[in-house]
Amino acid sequence: MNVYELFSVAGRTAVITGGSGVLCGTMARALAAAGCKVAILGRTQAKVGQMVDRIKGEGGEAIGVTANVLDEEGIKAARDQVMAAFGRVDILVNGAGGNKAEAITTKDQTFFDLDLQALKDILDLNLLGTVIPTRIFGAEMAKQGSGAVVNISSAASFRPMTRVMPYAAAKAAINNFTQWMAVYMAQEFSPGIRVNAIAPGFFIADQNRDLVIKPNGEYTERGQLIVDHTPMGRFGEAEELVGALIWLASDASRFVTGTVVVVDGGFQAYPGV
Repeated sequence: MNVYELFSVAGRTAVITGGSGVLCGTMARALAAAGCKVAILGRTQAKVGQMVDRIKGEGGEAIGVTANVLDEEGIKAARDQVMAAFGRVDILVNGAGGNKAEAITTKDQTFFDLDLQALKDILDLNLLGTVIPTRIFGAEMAKQGSGAVVNISSAASFRPMTRVMPYAAAKAAINNFTQWMAVYMAQEFSPGIRVNAIAPGFFIADQNRDLVIKPNGEYTERGQLIVDHTPMGRFGEAEELVGALIWLASDASRFVTGTVVVVDGGFQAYPGV
């Protein structure tokens, strides 16, 4: 047995939604460095282009597609571009998601004051933003009889964090969808199609930076609480998600489906005492 070959994703095609962001951009670069042909999907053309240029500058092969994960017709058009460029889809990373201030409770904005449309927007972005690309790109995997879907969940999906109810609820729904889709694809199409998720703990990205880091670089009260409840005593670094991703995308996990892999520095294991 060649262990290195088990973890190889060389020559495969990977589609990464939200691929121009901090965490998923790092994942996209890692997949490209591992020999994947990478398609970066994002809403902002300039950011998508910058990530493609960065991957190419690092010796990888990539294309960029501007698309909104909530626009089914736009995702179908993105699929057509990917298929025209690479001919197949082997890996789908559903990384698009996020939060917004209007859906976060504060002392001045209670649960009863939350903007209902903002709440719906967060549920849609995180849940439907995972379901729709899986419908479109997963259909190609069904035709092939093979593929790996990796959804991006959150530590908030297990125990809802304070202040971010709609985000936590949507990520919990992603876990449930991951399990459902894993069974559906294996039973209805092919056991060669696997659906799993990664639940990152606390990583500093654009969507949460202001919540956890002050302008002077010190932790906010919430940021310090997170570190205090993480046994490793720090926030995660984007590169620390790569190992789980490569494992789930490769044949090294070929008997793994319907699971959520937690990468959180021990946060879930620690009750605070």
